[in-house]
Amino acid sequence: MAGPDLSDLSLLREAAWIGGVERTGGAWIPVTNPATGVCLGQVPDLGAEAALEAVAAARDALPAWRGLTARARSVILRRWYDRVLDARSDLARLLTAEQGKPLAEAEGEITYAAAFIEWFAEEARRAYGDVIPGHQADRRLLVLKQPVGVVAAVTPWNFPAAMVTRKVAPALAAGCTVVLKPSELTPFTALALARLAAEAGVPNGVFNVVTGAPAPIGEVLTGSPDVAKFTFTGSTAVGKRLAAACMGTVKRVSLELGGNAPFIVFEDADLEAAIEGLMASKFRNTGQTCVCANRVYVQSGVYDAFAQALTARAEALRVGDGLAGPTDQGPLINAAALDKVERHVADALEGGARVLTGAHRLPGEGRFYAPTVLSGVRGDALVNREETFGPVAGLVRFTTETEVLSLANATRSGLAAYVFTRDAARTWRMSEGIEAGMVGVNTGLISTEVAPFGGVKESGLGREGSRYGLDEYLETKLVCLAV
Repeated sequence: MAGPDLSDLSLLREAAWIGGVERTGGAWIPVTNPATGVCLGQVPDLGAEAALEAVAAARDALPAWRGLTARARSVILRRWYDRVLDARSDLARLLTAEQGKPLAEAEGEITYAAAFIEWFAEEARRAYGDVIPGHQADRRLLVLKQPVGVVAAVTPWNFPAAMVTRKVAPALAAGCTVVLKPSELTPFTALALARLAAEAGVPNGVFNVVTGAPAPIGEVLTGSPDVAKFTFTGSTAVGKRLAAACMGTVKRVSLELGGNAPFIVFEDADLEAAIEGLMASKFRNTGQTCVCANRVYVQSGVYDAFAQALTARAEALRVGDGLAGPTDQGPLINAAALDKVERHVADALEGGARVLTGAHRLPGEGRFYAPTVLSGVRGDALVNREETFGPVAGLVRFTTETEVLSLANATRSGLAAYVFTRDAARTWRMSEGIEAGMVGVNTGLISTEVAPFGGVKESGLGREGSRYGLDEYLETKLVCLAV
């Protein structure tokens, strides 16, 4: 597979990868660097025909891949992990160029992405079944874990490496084959990862990548009876539509959807730790993460001190092009994202909020928005009701634990939440009482390959990462044996 020259990011023209063959089409989709507005390159705008070819390739490759021993698959995945780490610097530059995050963050994402490959290379050999005591003297009950089959995966633009490996690595480890549809905004990182997988020995047809507009490809992936499992990371609205389409063939579905994470600071918290936690959770990737702190609740006794310290830290962030020099915050992904941030800030200000810092676009060609802290944000402001997905921290004052728990749960989202307190009993009450799939206590960083990642309510179905993530790609089969 001829991949992009990662040492030269002047103009990339990269083909899709189907059944071990490069695939192009008549039309091409431009990929723009969000920091400069300059076209970075192109990928083919493929549609239903190419998606059907990819599904057929994955279906045909399934028996041989599924038939390998777990150890054989593990060895190939380990080689893929090694190649990703060897290419980490070049992959990070590519990721920053198409997605915009600071280069140091991009390098961190590549390391994180590789960690999923390593973890599931090891978990491939631990897809254990069971022997159950028989219900009759002449019966033996065996439980087998077997690969679900062909997996269709749709990944987002905000983590174009980690969201790929978090889905593809467990699928391959389980013995499944994959058709991947990466975001048309950030396709190059996914294609580079697929090239490295092929170099590591992943057979033709086992890992396919289809690029193009989402609708025609999505129709095939959700409707094909040859696809047994569909996994998606993206918005709640789109996830609902895709899940409904999958029910026509009753596919296994896992969804990692939007969040609206509360970040709660109590008066007894270590304020320095809380500030560090919020900086990591709010401003990482320019606030474009699904587990990003979205609603910031600060107890009255420490509200002013917290607001002052947070403002100073936000003002110190270096904003710019990650390929032009050291930066702490990059651009927003596109003009629509920039418009949404402006709309949320304007709504908060109309409701009486006060600007402590930021609240404006930055000059230049890129889609940059100043790190923003707002004080006195009303509870029903858009920044509290919707996922902002931008570098805006709107502070809300609260008084009691009961009050803030009610505020935290007043949403249909339930992906992540953060609590800062030194009260051990409160730690338990809040961790158990908050309706979220993940709760960070005294930390703003909760994602790791060894722990389950996923939400409740309308934030999704299933879990990714950890040993639980492998189960998403395995069927449980009963064998009842008469002896």
